[in-house]
Amino acid sequence: MSGRVITTVDYHTGGEPFRIVTGGVPEVPGADVLSRRAYAAASAEFDDVRRLLCHEPRGHADMYGCFLVPPDDPGARLGALFWHKDGFSTACGHGTIALGAYAVHEGLVEADPDGETDVVVDVPSGRVRARVRCAGGRVQAVTFVSVPSYVIARDVVAAGTKVDISYGGAIYASMPAGALGLSVAPQHLGALIEHARRVKADLAGHPASRHPSDDRLSGVYGVIFYDELPEESGVAHQRNVTVFADGEVDRSPCGSGTAARLALLHDSGLRGALLHSSIVGSSFLARVTGQVAEGVVPEIEGMAYRTGRHAFELDPEDPIGLGFTLR
Repeated sequence: MSGRVITTVDYHTGGEPFRIVTGGVPEVPGADVLSRRAYAAASAEFDDVRRLLCHEPRGHADMYGCFLVPPDDPGARLGALFWHKDGFSTACGHGTIALGAYAVHEGLVEADPDGETDVVVDVPSGRVRARVRCAGGRVQAVTFVSVPSYVIARDVVAAGTKVDISYGGAIYASMPAGALGLSVAPQHLGALIEHARRVKADLAGHPASRHPSDDRLSGVYGVIFYDELPEESGVAHQRNVTVFADGEVDRSPCGSGTAARLALLHDSGLRGALLHSSIVGSSFLARVTGQVAEGVVPEIEGMAYRTGRHAFELDPEDPIGLGFTLR
């Protein structure tokens, strides 16, 4: 890594960071995005870059980002490999929202200055869209159009509690925070993280944690804790926090987690929109817009903002090397 300069453009979506690598990294080999994910995860070279950009002092325990890769075919504009401090994920809704804004900001797509432009992105879980709405040439909002999402199992016992398991590009376990005598609030975050770790450990290898058709997408990726809130102008409202990977916390309402929640709520009878708020107060507006054989099609509206451009390097004499995490 010494002597290499890695450039990035950074965004946040609802408070959750997203670091897009724009230079200094070779193309990840593979026939498609899913196989490129497997290669990158097994490659010391690419995993070292992930660690360098995620770990302190350049990142932190809850950092998130992606490598840009070629799409699977000309039907998409971009491919993306999502990563965090513990490895590579299969889906990322907040990242897809950021990629839509990035593609328009950087001129990678010809955008309607007073309308909507679709940025099609291939990710490990499939093909998704970022529908970018502009007014006066400025990005106003981005809608993440998810892969089909569906319920896997209800009332699965894990860590002494019952969880519902659903898929929204990754597999999530959901439960009300109130079942633990807690709420989705910063002062309860430590307890929620520890319970999420226990839930994931209990569900490791559980039949409900298996993807039905591609085992590379298997495993419970995150645990979603939610509070029911009063409706706002007739719109259902929940506050959630998603704890993913090994105790990482999503500051946004979690895009793919919101898709997984919508699958559960639609199955329970919700037919309107969901205002999905995060632990830091940001919100997504989500709804099911269709049904296909595999499940429901969620659309999740949010916004991403550029926070900076960076050139990272590793001093060969730096004893900290690729960095560290304290959690």
